[in-house]
Amino acid sequence: MSHVTDFPAASSPQAVSHFLQRLQMETDCADVHHAQARGEVDFTLLHVVGSEAGWRARHIPGSIWLPVAAITEQNLAQWSQDTLFVVYCAGPHCNGADRAALALARLGRPVKIMLGGICGWEDEGYAFASQSQPAAQVS
Repeated sequence: MSHVTDFPAASSPQAVSHFLQRLQMETDCADVHHAQARGEVDFTLLHVVGSEAGWRARHIPGSIWLPVAAITEQNLAQWSQDTLFVVYCAGPHCNGADRAALALARLGRPVKIMLGGICGWEDEGYAFASQSQPAAQVS
């Protein structure tokens, strides 16, 4: 018996519940990129870590720089209550997206984490936006 089978696989209903719950809380770089490429952006993409200068130098196209500490009811007022926020950070080694997702959820806002963050975006070979493009900012 291997370590793989030390514990039996979950039942199909348990697996359905588990994976459905994960997909309700997470998306990935490919799904975000696909939505952007098809003009199907029905979410607001938030870059939640680092400095504004770092965001200006390299960020995912269409993202808005809103650091975790700035996730407040006042700063979110420009979006409707049902706006889905997709948050990302530096990558798997960073918990900024988790912190941002928690802050948004505590404010009653729909949220998903984009798995992989900047590292995942780069690994997929997708282009970054830079300071040469106009900044999208929170007022």
